[in-house]
Amino acid sequence: MTTTYLITGAAGFVGSSIAEELLKNPENHVIGVDDFNPYYSQSWKRSSLARLEVDNFELCDVDLSSADLDPIIHRADYVLHQAGQPGVRSSWGVDFAGYVRDNILATQRLLESARTSPKLRRLVYASSSSIYGDAASFPTTESQLPAPVSPYGVSKLAAEHLMSAYARTFGVPTVSLRYFTVYGPWQRPDMAFTRFCASVIKGETIRVFGSGAQVRDFTFISDVVDANLRSLTADLEPGVFFNICGGSGIELIETIGIIEKAVGRPASILKSGAVAGDVLRTGGDNSRAKQLLGWEPKVSVHEGLVHQVAWLEQRPELLDTDELWN
Repeated sequence: MTTTYLITGAAGFVGSSIAEELLKNPENHVIGVDDFNPYYSQSWKRSSLARLEVDNFELCDVDLSSADLDPIIHRADYVLHQAGQPGVRSSWGVDFAGYVRDNILATQRLLESARTSPKLRRLVYASSSSIYGDAASFPTTESQLPAPVSPYGVSKLAAEHLMSAYARTFGVPTVSLRYFTVYGPWQRPDMAFTRFCASVIKGETIRVFGSGAQVRDFTFISDVVDANLRSLTADLEPGVFFNICGGSGIELIETIGIIEKAVGRPASILKSGAVAGDVLRTGGDNSRAKQLLGWEPKVSVHEGLVHQVAWLEQRPELLDTDELWN
């Protein structure tokens, strides 16, 4: 019996990775939704989508903020809402209107369609650790009051509140996953690890914002995919949310050392001013996910970065992507 999964943001990093895993089962039908936002390279997205070119994958070019969503949402047994406008730096100023549209309005419209769906079993939302802002304690648990320090974080928290509101009011079976810095193969070209790996591979200078002493809790892509799939079928109350994190922090400058060893070449580093809205530390407690999802991270930062370096070294055509060097 065929099960239909709808993935928003299917051309993106996490969305395409979830789709790839689901498509390994020929009884799964995956509907990929994306509006091909020009935030980063279309060629990067198309290369990512090429791994999904199988008979049980269907791609729909749809803008969630304006299209009639019922015809696609009502076909799905499960919805994995990975779409959204990313980026802390670009969320300030006039560009925030795009974050309101793509992170808040699009999510509300998706939920409106979901609440009248005749067959929806679960809706999983990709939230973010950015909702915590400068957390008061570490490891940060889900009980800590969110206090985002960037417009991006505000937009992600607003969308998560919508998930909870529709769950409480209409019984929409939502789950929110608070991702802590996801990395690995097909990570966006504007993200730090992709840029760091590419720079060391090509012998170019790495630009580090801030001192490099920022501590981050990194989560490898395969672990994030596993968390999403477990969230689809676990016995959960509507509206629940989870930290999805590696469970250990590491300074940004230390990760460059891992990349140097993996490539076999020293890095040239240029330090720039700190980014407005960037926090000094993230670190999550994933006990709730372990208890209710049976999930825990399996890939260490060292292992994951070595894998990401090897992946990028095998794809020299991606090393000329504009966003890597801007």
